[in-house]
Parts: sequence; C-alpha cells; structure tokens
Amino acid sequence: MTTQSAFGALAGLRVIDLTRVLGGPYCTQILGDHGAEIIKLEPPAGDETREWAPRAKEGSAYFNGANRNKRSIGLDLTKPRGREVLMKLLKDADVMIENFKPGTLDKWGIGSAFLREKFPRLIHCRISGFGADGPRGGNPGYDAIVQAMAGMIAANGSPEGGPTRIGIPVVDLTTGLYAAVGILMALNERQKSGMGQFLETTLFETGLAVMHPHSSNYFFTGKTPVPQGNPHPSLAPYESFKTRDGLIFIGIGNDGTFRKLAQEVGKPELGTDKRFARNEDRIANREALRAEMEEVFKDFDRDPLCDRLLAAGLPAGPIQSIDKALNSEQSKHRGIVISKDWYKGVASPIRFDRSKASLRHTPPAFSQHAVEILGEAGLKQDEIDGLVAEGVVSPTKTI
Repeated sequence: MTTQSAFGALAGLRVIDLTRVLGGPYCTQILGDHGAEIIKLEPPAGDETREWAPRAKEGSAYFNGANRNKRSIGLDLTKPRGREVLMKLLKDADVMIENFKPGTLDKWGIGSAFLREKFPRLIHCRISGFGADGPRGGNPGYDAIVQAMAGMIAANGSPEGGPTRIGIPVVDLTTGLYAAVGILMALNERQKSGMGQFLETTLFETGLAVMHPHSSNYFFTGKTPVPQGNPHPSLAPYESFKTRDGLIFIGIGNDGTFRKLAQEVGKPELGTDKRFARNEDRIANREALRAEMEEVFKDFDRDPLCDRLLAAGLPAGPIQSIDKALNSEQSKHRGIVISKDWYKGVASPIRFDRSKASLRHTPPAFSQHAVEILGEAGLKQDEIDGLVAEGVVSPTKTI
C-alpha cells in the first residue's frame, strides 16, 4: 500500500474512481481527505473539467477543487486491454465508483453481475442522472437541469426576479455526499456479511431529497412554494435587513428568541406586541414586522451588531463575499484554508480528534501516476510502454 493511505479514518481503503466532472470526484475527494487511496481513471481526453475556466499553469480551478488526494492514470476502457488493466486494479480494491450512463459497463461486459462474481467483496457505486429505469431511466443528468426538474429553481429567487438557479452546484455536491455516505454504509455492512454490493445515487432523487422544507410543506398543505427571496416560508423574522453599512441576516426560530432580539436591539415592546407575539402572528404580519425591523437596524453598523447579537446567543451574520469568509478570523483560527506547494483549498469539515484529515497530494496532472500505478499492479516497464504505444494508457500531459 502506498503512503497515500497512511493517515486518516479511512487509511487502508482502496478506491478505483472512474468518475468525472463533480458528483463522483467530490465523493472520492471526501474519502481521500480521510486517508483512502484514490486511483482516478480518466478517459483518453481526461476529465473534461480540466478544460473549464479559469485555468492557469497549475490546471483548472474547477478540477482542482474536487480532485486533491488522488493519483491519476489515463485509461481507455473502450478497448479490451484497457478493461484488462481495470481488472488488475480492482483485484485489491474495496470500492469502485463510476458515473457512466447506465448500461455502459454491461455493454463492455463488466457490469454489476460480472463484478459481483469476480470481486465478491467489491463495493460498486454508480452516480447517474435518473437511474437505469423509469421513463427517464438512462437520461443524462446535469446539476442545473435537475435543479429545474426537482423544484429548486421554482422555489428559489425573489418575487421581483422570478425563479433563479441556486448559485452553487448543490445537486452535484449533495449527490456526492450521499454517495460517500452510501459507500461507508456498504463498507460497514460488509464487515458483517463479508460481501460487497451495488449501490446507486441519482441526481434527481438527491434533488428531491434535499428539498426540505418545501416537500414536507407541500405534503402538509398541498400548496407549492413560490420564490419569495430571503424570507423563510415557516419563520419570521428569518431574512436579510439593511444596516447603516451593509446587509445582515437574522434567523429567529422561536418566540423566546424573538423577544430576546427585541430586547437586545433596544425595542423590547416588539416582543410583547400582539402582532408579533407568536411565530404564526409574525408570519401573518410579516410586512409590518419587516418595516419595524428595518427601522431598528438602519441605525446600527453591521459588523458590531452581528458580533453583539452572536455574543448574546442570537442567530445573526453579515452577508459577505467568499473572500471575506475565507479570510475571516474564524477561518484562520480553525485552519479552514489548507495549502501545499501551489495548491490552496478548503479543508474537510469532518474533524476527528485522532484520525485527522490530511492534504497529502495536490490535484494530479492528467495520467501523472500511470507508470507508478501500473508498476504497483505488477506490470513490467515494457508492458506499460506497449500499452502507451497502443493508446490504451495515456502519457502524462500538463496544461
């Protein structure tokens, strides 16, 4: 085993990663941060996010954001000899994860049934758009399209601007998170049964699964959500307000907290006003409450007010850009920005007291580790040279 798996809660776990773009790579980066050995198999053209802007001599920012702690080999699985190499790599693997269109592995003769028979302890994880069956079975999936189809865009935005795409690829990222959780569940079950299994996460099902509270509200009331900007559909005040020098977000979850907020900002009478006494009253009188709160906050400076409210145990925060967040004193204190050589990224948010996450490898160049990986699999140099000459294995390529 290489030094890649020498640290972390998943030390000793070997993952063959056939995924590209975001959901799968994000999943395997989570595993890699915590010690798993990740071998990233890329098609001859490479993971397409390597070409996405912005790019520099170190590669693509998008690719680098989801592919640290991995080694890369370019391998053409459309060729029989490429699949032979894959079989060698799977011999000692615990997990294989892929996001090919459903049916692709079957077409190549290496589908789930074949893998189960040949590698009975292997966890085979697939990420797909909609799964293999149903009216949309086999259709390709894309984050923004699933945001649209799962009701996210319809519920997001403001009354003035209308439905709006969520500004991060939330479906891809949460599908990757669900995949990581599923893999860990399957590994836990394998400890009891001794057997691997196939598992799948789909973008569409994930998109629906994270539509809380909109889905539960719909089941409860029969009403569909509409864009309403920053205000929360179930709570008030739970939205942004203007202060003297910027925007603040307030999130009040119960009546006692609202009374405490009113006291803290010098307007205790708001806490006993019959219009605002209970959450349901505040929702019914949302516009009047907003007018009162705006009048209060306009005389405060944002950051000192946030500091004061947070110190009092009240949920409040400045609406700020990513640069401010990454360079905040809290981020610095917690070591949230990690770096190695030319690379900078955001640390794993999963913190153990002993089995700590680590940054062992910067995101790899395309097929950077081909010779190293194939040598570990038992291939001689002349065999590796032959595979490169045949176009089965890709030579290392930098930007």
